[in-house]
Amino acid sequence: MKFILFIALILTCFTGFSQPNGGATQNDLQLNTITTALPFMAITPDSRAGGMGDAGTALSPSSSSIYWNTSILIFSEKKSEISLSYTPWLRQLTNDIHLSYLSGYYKINKQHAIGGALRYFSLGEITFTDASGNELRQDKPSEFELTGAYAFKLSDKLSIGVNGKFAYSNLTGGLTVAGVNTKPGVVGAADLSFSYYNDKVKFGKTKGIYTFATTLNNIGNKVAYSELSQRDFIPMNLKIGNSFLAKFDAYNEVVFSLDIQKLLVPTPASYNSTVGSNFGDLMSGRTNDVGVINGMLQSFYDAPGVVATDANGEYIKNPDGTYEVVKGTRFKEEMAEINLAGGIEWWYNNTFAIRGGVFYESKNKGNRQFMNIGASLKYNMFGIDFSYLASLNGRQSPLANTLRFTLRLYLGDKPASKDAN
Repeated sequence: MKFILFIALILTCFTGFSQPNGGATQNDLQLNTITTALPFMAITPDSRAGGMGDAGTALSPSSSSIYWNTSILIFSEKKSEISLSYTPWLRQLTNDIHLSYLSGYYKINKQHAIGGALRYFSLGEITFTDASGNELRQDKPSEFELTGAYAFKLSDKLSIGVNGKFAYSNLTGGLTVAGVNTKPGVVGAADLSFSYYNDKVKFGKTKGIYTFATTLNNIGNKVAYSELSQRDFIPMNLKIGNSFLAKFDAYNEVVFSLDIQKLLVPTPASYNSTVGSNFGDLMSGRTNDVGVINGMLQSFYDAPGVVATDANGEYIKNPDGTYEVVKGTRFKEEMAEINLAGGIEWWYNNTFAIRGGVFYESKNKGNRQFMNIGASLKYNMFGIDFSYLASLNGRQSPLANTLRFTLRLYLGDKPASKDAN
């Protein structure tokens, strides 16, 4: 019980940290959000992790693990599972955007498991107009992603996983804009995952299962929607997760989960817009016109920080022609690009569950700060999950009141051993 209270206190602290700070000084970071193409690839699709603050990297195996961490599938007690998730998206802004996610896996034997998933994102109905506001046509833009998954067991406690992905983003329907033909975005990408799974852990007198997992997601090509537009990165990211499933008695289990997440995409540099060129004079940071691997590595050290100004508000130049950056702000901005997610889940008799969690993102990097609650019910071969998102930034947040629904179908127990086969 002390452990439960301790975790609850940590989550309460997260909630406190997520409140916007008042006041501003030169040491405060400027708004510098990292944007990507095909952001739908990074939207949490399932209701279980969606009810635990998006802390799903080290959760126990399910068909949703194909999104979070494929390598954990090999430790599943079920031979196979299929699930279908549905999320009405951005309901504060519109009522016709939604995300659907179909996924499933099959354990071939104790060493190998395969799976697949289909993600479909509908952006609703959009009216295209010209520069004068005259209606050109109506369209229903959409995006989808097809994933193939494979998990391999290295030892009793270690496993690896790999996903291959194909994504297609048709946002304009081939519309010609200012004489330029647009085209869909096409992506080939991969996920790599690793898990450490120990089902013989004791925390004091409490027996349980400890899981550590790390994933590299959406490692793929840059995307452009026309021949003249700049090619943008997709949402490549790094996730490090820990979870502990505490078995208090034959009926009660509690799961504690904590994720650290970071986009592996270059940070926008700081430019002096008063200089007469397209981007101005590069003052701090690094250009994002680099390849995929360089961009992933660069994302760990390219934060521009805050360029120093004098009493008149003019940028300060060093004798060598570079610009002075306020001490410590580069490191501070790099740390601000790390997101935290934490959640708690209680299961009774492996039949009914309630859960909650929090997610924190810096106000300078997107300001996604929210709490989640959720519940699950299992009956024989079927399970249903539900989650609700409450924004910590007030009702004006487009994410406020997000609902997620997941229906699961369990298809068999653990496979027979090699000897039995």
